[in-house]
This record gives sequence, C-alpha cells and structure tokens, in this order.
Amino acid sequence: MLLPFFTALRDARVPVSMKEWLHLMEAMDKDVAGRKVDDFYHLSRAVLVKDEKHYDRFDQVFGKVFAGIETVGAGDEPSLDVPEEWLKLLNEKYLTDEEKAQIEALGGFDKLMETLKQRLEEQQGRHEGGNKWIGTGGTSPFGHGGYNPEGVRVGGPGKQGRAVKVWEKREYRNLDDQVELGTRNIKVALRRLRRFARQGALDELDMDATIDGTARQGWLDIHMRPERRNTIKVLLFLDIGGSMDAHVKMCEELFSAAKTEFKHLEFFYFHNCLYEGVWKDNRRRHTEKIPTWEVLNKYPADWRAIFVGDATMSPYEVTMPGGSVEHWNEEAGAVWMKRATQQWDKVAWLNPSPERYWSYSASVGMVRELVDERMYPLTLEGLEKAMRALAK
Repeated sequence: MLLPFFTALRDARVPVSMKEWLHLMEAMDKDVAGRKVDDFYHLSRAVLVKDEKHYDRFDQVFGKVFAGIETVGAGDEPSLDVPEEWLKLLNEKYLTDEEKAQIEALGGFDKLMETLKQRLEEQQGRHEGGNKWIGTGGTSPFGHGGYNPEGVRVGGPGKQGRAVKVWEKREYRNLDDQVELGTRNIKVALRRLRRFARQGALDELDMDATIDGTARQGWLDIHMRPERRNTIKVLLFLDIGGSMDAHVKMCEELFSAAKTEFKHLEFFYFHNCLYEGVWKDNRRRHTEKIPTWEVLNKYPADWRAIFVGDATMSPYEVTMPGGSVEHWNEEAGAVWMKRATQQWDKVAWLNPSPERYWSYSASVGMVRELVDERMYPLTLEGLEKAMRALAK
C-alpha cells in the first residue's frame, strides 16, 4: 500500500532515493513509529526529506495519499478509507447561533474516534446532510463542509476550522523553493555564503590542543585560539521607493537576515538604478548622499556586491544621461553599473518580482545584461543560487 506514496513523492519532485525508501521500510518492519498515520507522517518525513524546502510538497503528497486513513499497514485494525464520491461537497449549510449552541460534542477525542470507527462499520452508503452519518454539509461530527463544534474532517477542504484532528494541515508552505521568503528562510540561504577563518584575539578554548598538550606535558596545558568567524564581506545595495514599495516587507526581512549572518556588511540605498550618489538614510536622501565614486574606491575587489531591486523602470533611466526620474544624472545608469561590476567581480542582483514577469519589462533585460545574467528571483531557490555564485 505504500508504493503509491513513493511514486507520488517522485512525481511531485521530492527527491526520494531508493536507499532512503528502504530505510523507511526497515523502520516500519521494526515498528519504530507504530501504525498511526500521525506517527508515520513524522517518521517518513524525517527519513525521506533531506531539505526543509521540500516539506510543503511532502505534506501535499502525504495528505493526498493518506486522506481518510487512520492506520498504516495494520491488517487487523479498522480502516477509515472513505470512498471519495461520498466526500463531494453538496452544499454549505449555514446555521444560526442558536442552532450551533444546540449541537453538543460526543464526549472528547477518544470517544469521537471510537464512534467514527463504529459508524464506518455501520454505514452502507453515501450520506448528505444530517446529524449522524459520515457525509457532507451536515451537523454530524464526521465528514466535511458542515458544522460541529468538535469534529473530525474526513476528506475535502475544511470549512469551519473546528476539527480536532486534521491530517492534511500544511505548516511548511513558506519553505517551498518557489515561494517568497521569510527572515528565517533567508538566514538559512545566506549561510551558503561563508568562508571561515580564525582571526583576532585568542578568546576561545582550543579543546583538542589543550587535551593533546596536557597528555604530552603531564600537567594542564591550556591552549586558546581566535573565534572562528565568517570573513566574507558584503555590500548590499537596496532599491527604495516607487514600484519597490510593494516589496518593502521582503526587503526588510532580507536586510535583517543579512545583518545577522554577515559580520562585515555595508549597505546603501539607491532608486531604480545606480547613479553618481547613494545614501544611508532615506529621510535625508536628497541632502546627505554619498558619492558612488567614494564607495567604489573605499571597498576593494574582495567584497561581494548584492543589488536588490525589481529593475522595473523606464529604459531611459538605464541608457540615457538625464534619464533619472528624480534628478539630472550626468552619466547613464548603465555606466555606473558597469563600473560596479568592474570593481566587484562577485555581483548578484536579487529581484523580488516573480521571474515569470521579467520578460514584460525591457529594463529588466537591460539590467540582467549589465550584471552578466546574474539576476536571481528572491525565492529560496533563487537566493541559494545567488549565494553559491558569490561563494565561488
């Protein structure tokens, strides 16, 4: 019965190897997690999923394959494999507050599950509405699409959010490698850009050297060493204003994560495209600009440059002097971008707009060409690719 689960995972592009599948079968043979679907869910996810970005797809497959089943591989226990045709929602039944108040629970979770098994054995056909049998649109505690203050959803989408047990709950959808990121996921991706070294004061106990020295000397021989730190140095250029207003939350999360992950981090703001000036404080962007030449001269080639912006603007802002919408720029934005890529050969542009929309904007194509196609979508997969490219 578990082979469809394996093939469904592979079809959903969850990379499950045969070795991992055999490990799961061995764990099942040894009854590591028992026969309850909940326990099997946690066991199978721990054995089969190698990367948390696949959790959401795993949950979707698991919910589809094991919908309506309470036990796995137990031949002597009742099965709750309810025919799917029973579970098609007939209609949404709305009850008044007075009617809802009259509905009583069956007496706790254990009693609820015991009664569900009993009714599955007794029920002979499809049931729609009503207050006892398993079906749709009613007030029975079993089924879906109806209302009961203490129920078990059997098949179909949940409607009232009141079920005691919902096996198909997806808790990891924001970890999928095709969706936008949260701060936690950004931190995980940024950690791919690391190069550790031990520099500075001797402020950390070197346990191995201390043990070795003590064994050789015959007395306590304490050795200290510098703390192991990430030596990667990052310049973060953030587009602000205009069309980027829709991506403020995502950029804030990226900025917060970057400040945590990189000891050597400098940041600057720009608008639409890089010109002759950048700034640190958006409230004083017109009065306290930093010359871009100063940034180019101050930070040498061993820094990594990350630009964050949707690159959506008038093509004149990239190609023409005076094309900026905010001021008269003596040199085109493309000139300054070329200077940046010549100064820092490790460059990545992170675009918060979905990649499927990039082809609709001519300026996005221009910027991609200026950064040698090193533009990546601001998703988990895109950010990981960008970090791998910068780490080379």
